[in-house]
Amino acid sequence: MLVSEPDFENSNSKQPAENTWVKLNVGGTYFLTTKTTLSRDPNSFLYRLCQENAQLISDRDETGAYLIDRDPTYFSPILNYLRHGKLVINKNLAEEGVLEEAEFYNITELIRLVKEKISLRDSFSLRDSKKHVYRVIQCHEEELTQMVSTLSDGWRFEQMINIGSQYNYGNADHAEFLCVVSRELGATTNCKETEPTDRAKVLLQKGSRM
Repeated sequence: MLVSEPDFENSNSKQPAENTWVKLNVGGTYFLTTKTTLSRDPNSFLYRLCQENAQLISDRDETGAYLIDRDPTYFSPILNYLRHGKLVINKNLAEEGVLEEAEFYNITELIRLVKEKISLRDSFSLRDSKKHVYRVIQCHEEELTQMVSTLSDGWRFEQMINIGSQYNYGNADHAEFLCVVSRELGATTNCKETEPTDRAKVLLQKGSRM
Protein backbone atom coordinates (compact mmCIF):
# COMPACT_ATOMS: atom_id res chain seq x y z
CA MET A 1 0.00 0.00 0.00
CA LEU A 2 1.48 3.31 -1.07
CA VAL A 3 1.37 6.24 1.32
CA SER A 4 1.67 9.66 -0.25
CA GLU A 5 4.15 12.10 1.22
CA PRO A 6 2.78 15.28 2.82
CA ASP A 7 2.76 18.28 0.58
CA PHE A 8 5.19 20.40 2.62
CA GLU A 9 5.40 23.09 -0.04
CA ASN A 10 1.68 23.79 0.04
CA SER A 11 1.39 23.46 3.80
CA ASN A 12 4.22 25.93 4.44
CA SER A 13 2.79 28.42 2.00
CA LYS A 14 -0.42 28.68 3.98
CA GLN A 15 -0.29 31.42 6.58
CA PRO A 16 -2.40 31.42 9.73
CA ALA A 17 -5.67 33.25 9.20
CA GLU A 18 -4.76 35.97 11.67
CA ASN A 19 -1.61 36.85 9.68
CA THR A 20 -3.36 37.09 6.32
CA TRP A 21 -2.70 40.35 4.52
CA VAL A 22 -5.68 42.42 3.44
CA LYS A 23 -5.74 45.08 0.76
CA LEU A 24 -8.16 47.99 1.05
CA ASN A 25 -9.09 50.57 -1.55
CA VAL A 26 -10.37 53.54 0.45
CA GLY A 27 -11.59 56.32 -1.79
CA GLY A 28 -9.01 55.41 -4.45
CA THR A 29 -6.04 55.07 -2.08
CA TYR A 30 -4.64 51.62 -1.27
CA PHE A 31 -3.87 50.44 2.25
CA LEU A 32 -2.19 47.14 3.09
CA THR A 33 -2.69 45.65 6.53
CA THR A 34 -3.42 42.33 8.26
CA LYS A 35 -6.51 40.60 9.54
CA THR A 36 -5.07 40.89 13.04
CA THR A 37 -5.06 44.66 12.76
CA LEU A 38 -8.55 44.89 11.30
CA SER A 39 -9.89 42.49 13.93
CA ARG A 40 -8.86 44.66 16.90
CA ASP A 41 -12.48 45.64 17.57
CA PRO A 42 -14.83 42.68 16.97
CA ASN A 43 -17.82 45.02 16.73
CA SER A 44 -16.35 47.14 13.98
CA PHE A 45 -17.15 47.30 10.30
CA LEU A 46 -13.55 46.38 9.44
CA TYR A 47 -13.66 43.23 11.57
CA ARG A 48 -16.78 41.99 9.79
CA LEU A 49 -15.33 42.97 6.42
CA CYS A 50 -12.38 40.61 6.59
CA GLN A 51 -14.10 37.54 8.03
CA GLU A 52 -14.31 34.58 5.67
CA ASN A 53 -17.92 33.83 6.54
CA ALA A 54 -18.87 37.47 6.82
CA GLN A 55 -22.42 38.41 5.96
CA LEU A 56 -21.19 41.86 5.05
CA ILE A 57 -21.00 42.09 1.28
CA SER A 58 -18.33 44.39 -0.11
CA ASP A 59 -17.25 44.90 -3.69
CA ARG A 60 -13.64 44.44 -4.75
CA ASP A 61 -11.69 46.18 -7.48
CA GLU A 62 -9.66 44.51 -10.22
CA THR A 63 -6.72 44.01 -7.81
CA GLY A 64 -8.87 42.21 -5.26
CA ALA A 65 -8.85 45.10 -2.78
CA TYR A 66 -11.97 45.77 -0.74
CA LEU A 67 -13.70 48.91 -1.97
CA ILE A 68 -14.61 51.43 0.75
CA ASP A 69 -16.14 54.73 -0.30
CA ARG A 70 -14.64 56.94 2.43
CA ASP A 71 -12.04 59.71 2.71
CA PRO A 72 -8.56 58.10 2.64
CA THR A 73 -7.00 61.09 4.45
CA TYR A 74 -9.00 60.37 7.57
CA PHE A 75 -8.59 56.62 7.28
CA SER A 76 -4.89 56.77 8.25
CA PRO A 77 -5.56 57.70 11.92
CA ILE A 78 -8.15 54.91 12.05
CA LEU A 79 -5.77 52.28 10.72
CA ASN A 80 -2.88 53.49 12.87
CA TYR A 81 -5.03 53.24 15.99
CA LEU A 82 -5.89 49.64 15.09
CA ARG A 83 -2.19 48.93 14.65
CA HIS A 84 -0.82 50.32 17.92
CA GLY A 85 -3.78 51.40 20.02
CA LYS A 86 -2.83 55.08 20.15
CA LEU A 87 -4.65 58.12 18.83
CA VAL A 88 -2.37 60.14 16.57
CA ILE A 89 -3.87 62.98 14.52
CA ASN A 90 -1.81 65.12 12.15
CA LYS A 91 -2.00 68.89 12.56
CA ASN A 92 -3.81 69.35 9.25
CA LEU A 93 -6.63 66.99 10.24
CA ALA A 94 -9.73 67.99 12.19
CA GLU A 95 -10.65 65.88 15.20
CA GLU A 96 -14.29 65.99 14.08
CA GLY A 97 -13.32 64.33 10.80
CA VAL A 98 -11.55 61.50 12.62
CA LEU A 99 -14.57 61.11 14.91
CA GLU A 100 -16.86 60.85 11.89
CA GLU A 101 -14.77 58.01 10.47
CA ALA A 102 -14.42 56.26 13.84
CA GLU A 103 -18.20 56.29 14.16
CA PHE A 104 -18.64 55.02 10.61
CA TYR A 105 -16.31 52.07 11.24
CA ASN A 106 -17.86 51.64 14.70
CA ILE A 107 -14.58 51.45 16.64
CA THR A 108 -15.86 51.98 20.17
CA GLU A 109 -12.68 52.81 22.08
CA LEU A 110 -11.41 55.12 19.36
CA ILE A 111 -14.71 57.03 19.41
CA ARG A 112 -14.25 57.59 23.14
CA LEU A 113 -10.64 58.79 22.74
CA VAL A 114 -11.48 61.26 19.97
CA LYS A 115 -14.42 62.68 21.94
CA GLU A 116 -12.15 63.18 24.95
CA LYS A 117 -9.61 64.97 22.76
CA ILE A 118 -12.28 67.26 21.31
CA SER A 119 -13.64 68.02 24.78
CA LEU A 120 -10.15 68.86 26.07
CA ARG A 121 -9.45 71.05 23.04
CA ASP A 122 -12.70 72.95 23.48
CA SER A 123 -12.10 73.50 27.18
CA PHE A 124 -8.72 75.09 26.45
CA SER A 125 -10.22 77.20 23.67
CA LEU A 126 -12.96 78.42 26.00
CA ARG A 127 -10.43 79.31 28.67
CA ASP A 128 -8.18 81.15 26.21
CA SER A 129 -11.10 83.07 24.70
CA LYS A 130 -11.90 84.73 28.02
CA LYS A 131 -10.27 87.97 29.08
CA HIS A 132 -10.05 89.70 32.40
CA VAL A 133 -10.61 93.30 33.35
CA TYR A 134 -8.34 94.46 36.15
CA ARG A 135 -9.00 97.53 38.26
CA VAL A 136 -6.76 99.06 40.88
CA ILE A 137 -8.48 100.94 43.70
CA GLN A 138 -6.58 103.22 46.06
CA CYS A 139 -8.02 103.53 49.55
CA HIS A 140 -7.14 104.19 53.19
CA GLU A 141 -6.96 101.44 55.77
CA GLU A 142 -10.35 102.30 57.32
CA GLU A 143 -11.98 102.05 53.87
CA LEU A 144 -10.80 98.50 53.09
CA THR A 145 -13.73 96.65 54.67
CA GLN A 146 -16.30 98.83 52.96
CA MET A 147 -14.54 98.56 49.59
CA VAL A 148 -14.42 94.75 49.67
CA SER A 149 -18.02 94.40 50.88
CA THR A 150 -19.37 96.69 48.16
CA LEU A 151 -17.72 94.98 45.16
CA SER A 152 -20.17 94.52 42.30
CA ASP A 153 -21.23 91.08 41.11
CA GLY A 154 -18.56 89.42 38.98
CA TRP A 155 -15.68 91.31 40.57
CA ARG A 156 -13.31 89.51 42.88
CA PHE A 157 -10.49 90.61 45.14
CA GLU A 158 -7.02 89.69 43.80
CA GLN A 159 -4.31 91.50 45.77
CA MET A 160 -3.67 94.23 48.31
CA ILE A 161 -0.48 96.33 48.22
CA ASN A 162 0.59 98.64 50.99
CA ILE A 163 1.92 101.81 49.38
CA GLY A 164 2.15 103.90 52.58
CA SER A 165 1.53 107.61 52.21
CA GLN A 166 3.69 110.62 51.47
CA TYR A 167 1.70 112.45 54.15
CA ASN A 168 2.12 109.75 56.80
CA TYR A 169 3.52 111.28 59.99
CA GLY A 170 3.25 108.16 62.12
CA ASN A 171 -0.55 108.07 62.11
CA ALA A 172 -1.78 104.64 60.97
CA ASP A 173 -5.01 106.19 59.70
CA HIS A 174 -3.04 107.69 56.84
CA ALA A 175 -1.80 104.30 55.56
CA GLU A 176 -2.85 103.76 51.96
CA PHE A 177 -3.35 100.58 49.97
CA LEU A 178 -3.81 99.51 46.39
CA CYS A 179 -6.51 96.88 46.00
CA VAL A 180 -6.44 94.90 42.75
CA VAL A 181 -9.78 93.44 41.65
CA SER A 182 -10.68 91.52 38.49
CA ARG A 183 -13.65 90.39 36.45
CA GLU A 184 -13.76 87.71 33.76
CA LEU A 185 -15.22 88.76 30.42
CA GLY A 186 -15.94 86.99 27.13
CA ALA A 187 -13.85 87.33 23.99
CA THR A 188 -16.33 89.82 22.51
CA THR A 189 -15.63 92.38 25.21
CA ASN A 190 -14.39 95.72 24.03
CA CYS A 191 -10.60 95.54 24.23
CA LYS A 192 -10.45 99.06 25.68
CA GLU A 193 -12.20 97.80 28.81
CA THR A 194 -9.53 95.19 29.46
CA GLU A 195 -6.83 97.80 30.09
CA PRO A 196 -6.52 99.59 33.44
CA THR A 197 -6.45 103.36 33.41
CA ASP A 198 -3.15 105.24 33.20
CA ARG A 199 -3.55 106.32 36.81
CA ALA A 200 -4.14 102.74 37.89
CA LYS A 201 -1.00 101.62 36.07
CA VAL A 202 1.06 104.23 37.83
CA LEU A 203 -0.37 103.27 41.20
CA LEU A 204 0.23 99.58 40.56
CA GLN A 205 3.84 100.22 39.54
CA LYS A 206 4.34 102.38 42.58
CA GLY A 207 2.88 99.73 44.86
CA SER A 208 5.08 96.98 43.38
CA ARG A 209 8.19 98.94 44.36
CA MET A 210 7.16 99.40 47.99
